[in-house]
Amino acid sequence: MSAAGDSALKPLIEMMAGYNQWANRRLYEAVARLRDADYRADRGAFFGSLHGTLNHLLGTDRIWMRRFTGTGEAPDRLDSILHPDFDGLRRAREAEDRRIRDYVAALSAADLAGVIRYRTISAPAEISQALAPALLHFFNHQTHHRGQAHALLTGIAGEAPSLDLILYQRETGIGLAS
Repeated sequence: MSAAGDSALKPLIEMMAGYNQWANRRLYEAVARLRDADYRADRGAFFGSLHGTLNHLLGTDRIWMRRFTGTGEAPDRLDSILHPDFDGLRRAREAEDRRIRDYVAALSAADLAGVIRYRTISAPAEISQALAPALLHFFNHQTHHRGQAHALLTGIAGEAPSLDLILYQRETGIGLAS
């Protein structure tokens, strides 16, 4: 990637890390108001319930962060229930979001132009991948499953908070012209 591309990519990756934290906080605040039975009920989603979906998101974030950093706990299954209770899951989510923001903030242009190597979980294979596109996948994956959780929440509660990136941009001023 060119130096100009490197300098443009860093603020975008940082914005996505901030957006991820913001969207998770909004989603968890809304989910916290649900009855536990509604939160845990199998709604036919890929990971069954809101509980399963939110655990999947935390688990896969930890898998990717271990791939990116070489450190941290990571489950060996995509459907792992890392925290059986909502409060523990919420605290772990908040800590992981801080970890993601700290990691992204510390990345250099050389890091973003680098390569990571890892072993996949579902169909074990050794992969070598450029870091920047892997980070884009990481944030896209979060948005994908958070959208599923949002749909589940909407079906249960009748409404859910907006998680639109543009709303985050407007609230923070990130990405807006001056």
